[in-house]
Amino acid sequence: MSTITGTPVACGAHRTEHDMLGEVAVPAAAYYGVHTARAVANFPLTGQTVAARPHLIRALAAVKHAAALANAELGALDGPLARAIADACTEIRDGSLHEQFVVDLIQGGAGTSTNMNANEVIANRALELIGHGRGEYSALHPLDHVNLGQSTNDVYPTAVKLALDAHIGQLLRAMACLRESFTDKAAEFADVLKMGRTQLQDAVPMTLGQEFGAFAATLAEDEQRLAEARLLLHELNLGGTAIGTGLNARPGYRQRAMEHLRRLTGIPTLMSAPDLIEATQDVGVFVQLSGVLKRVAVKLSKICNDLRLLSSGPQAGFGEINLPARQAGSSIMPGKVNPVICEAVNQIAFEVIGHDVTVTLAAEGGQLQLNAFEPIIYRSLGAGLDHLAAGIAVLTEHCVRGITANRHRLAETVAASTGLVTALSPALGYETACALALEAHHTGRPALDLVRERGLLTEAQLHVLTSPASLTGRAAP
Repeated sequence: MSTITGTPVACGAHRTEHDMLGEVAVPAAAYYGVHTARAVANFPLTGQTVAARPHLIRALAAVKHAAALANAELGALDGPLARAIADACTEIRDGSLHEQFVVDLIQGGAGTSTNMNANEVIANRALELIGHGRGEYSALHPLDHVNLGQSTNDVYPTAVKLALDAHIGQLLRAMACLRESFTDKAAEFADVLKMGRTQLQDAVPMTLGQEFGAFAATLAEDEQRLAEARLLLHELNLGGTAIGTGLNARPGYRQRAMEHLRRLTGIPTLMSAPDLIEATQDVGVFVQLSGVLKRVAVKLSKICNDLRLLSSGPQAGFGEINLPARQAGSSIMPGKVNPVICEAVNQIAFEVIGHDVTVTLAAEGGQLQLNAFEPIIYRSLGAGLDHLAAGIAVLTEHCVRGITANRHRLAETVAASTGLVTALSPALGYETACALALEAHHTGRPALDLVRERGLLTEAQLHVLTSPASLTGRAAP
């Protein structure tokens, strides 16, 4: 028996609904109901509501849509009610009524408030579609009909996984654009010699193109890791209801709901977990995804560190590349320009790394048949995915595409660096090469000049040993 009254009692700009705890005044115009109203009062925590996460809202609507169709096929739900629920879900998936999802993203109850919010919004819109007023639950009920054969404990994790899949799609697209931009720069700078560095000291020559090509390669690796983690999200516990036993779901519901969900989402790899009890309590996939996001964040931040260092100065630093000037850099130092885009992306990376700690602790905090902390897991992962995607898009458009090389400065540093001696070591021997490097360092004279003065190698030998192809491992043109 439902705990919500079947007929609302209007009172000015409000209607009165009640649940097991008593009566609550709900705004008359609201599509949500008593359970949502209580959650709004209980969890005024972050100021960020489910409405800020359209991927989650669409995912919830897809789950409810699939459930209604499956229940109708099994004879558990009348056809007209199922059609009204499905139509309401379609509208929500198309972007309607998102502002009605008013509960805070962080909430107690393992996501129950979010599930209730969805049930009530869908029910009240479906009521309108069949000619009833909002709150007339005797005709179509949020729990008896919209939530039929379901529990928060299978609906919410399923919706979270579907939402994260959409978030990941956005991030992968952003990463692909950044990788392509680095690849373009690698081609543009393919002929630009520079000194490579280890431990911030001159090492051996390379090309600026090779440096940017490495940035592209590291992004490609992370795209692959992220795609693998994404696929793990497609194993769902829908149909397990409260703890994975499937209590209150009709035989065949699990399979039919999954078929409809695959069709509605366009994700053919969605599958039912082999053990629904294990799947209902396990959040290992979120830990896995969080680890991959941390990996992306760490490597992306390292790339931004490199770009800031390579562009440092411009006179008193490395000054090897120029980042696009985006804004004045100081309120006191005229003409100063800062690497603000890279700095912003660094900060996003720091945030994602912190989120990984949150996800880890939330996953560890699960008990017995359920993890109650999936709301903070989703908030952390969703924010990290969104912010990384936005940051990468800004980095691509406002920084990487406009980078230029200081070719003259790079040529000078290569010519003056003692790192060139490494290329001569096989011909001269380590001891001789080391003595030359030390003398060049102390006198400030180019090492190649010392080699020529002493007749240690012929010009032909020097030409071969110090050619761009020999120095950088590239095939000669």
